[in-house]
Amino acid sequence: KNDDFLQNSGIGEEDRNVLDRIVPFTGYANDMDPETLWSKRKNFFFKPTCGYGSKAVYRGDKLTKGTFQEILSGKYLIQEIVHPSERILLNAEAQPVPYKMDLRAYVYKERILLLAARLYQGQTTNFRTPGGGFSPVYVLGFKNS
Repeated sequence: KNDDFLQNSGIGEEDRNVLDRIVPFTGYANDMDPETLWSKRKNFFFKPTCGYGSKAVYRGDKLTKGTFQEILSGKYLIQEIVHPSERILLNAEAQPVPYKMDLRAYVYKERILLLAARLYQGQTTNFRTPGGGFSPVYVLGFKNS
């Protein structure tokens, strides 16, 4: 749970309850007992606090003991793994085909610049899968000030 962070955020209780339900757990690797974290590692991504572009990011089920020790000696966040949702699209032959989907918000100076959905099959987004890649997102009834 993200209770401590949310309690100190100044956000009202009703909004905190919503955020607590929908935002995956995020915390510092060093704040957890190492043995407990190792036993629960398959539920987390491990991300360097100063990283970008997925550099030095590890999925818990792929960690070796050696890499885990390096993570504990550095500054890493742990983030609960959330599996992508799925959408069914019709292919050229009008057959239903499952695609994984995630939604991305590109932010600069605390403003959303772009929303995009990624549609893909397999492990990562690719542009070779027919129907895969980025998809536009239309926001209804939203006025950007």
